Amino acid sequence: MFHLAGLTDYALFLLRVMVGLIFVDSGYEDLRNPTARSKSIGTSKAFAMFLGVAEVAGGAGVILGVLQQLAGIGLILIMLGAIQKKIFVWKTGFWGKGALGWSYESTLVSMLLVIISTDGGRFVLVS
Repeated sequence: MFHLAGLTDYALFLLRVMVGLIFVDSGYEDLRNPTARSKSIGTSKAFAMFLGVAEVAGGAGVILGVLQQLAGIGLILIMLGAIQKKIFVWKTGFWGKGALGWSYESTLVSMLLVIISTDGGRFVLVS
């Protein structure tokens, strides 16, 4: 049997980097073209910019291990908002059509729950 428990902190670091990169990239795209983003999600331009900043800041916090639990909670709230919109406003199913389902957001919530429940592992800057 393999004893992989010694790799937990490395796995958590990799998880933080991957999740953080997803949010940093998404937030950057929101900030790059907030008008298009606001139209695509049905919000104001100011709110799209707020989401972009929150995603970049949260993603950076998760990657760097700076208040990663707080960053993770904030990102979960953003994902729950997206799930709510997809279910109740856009009436999409879990898988949806193309990228319209809410399986992606649910997966990110699950990954963020691992990060916040483990405090991101040993390789963090500030807990």
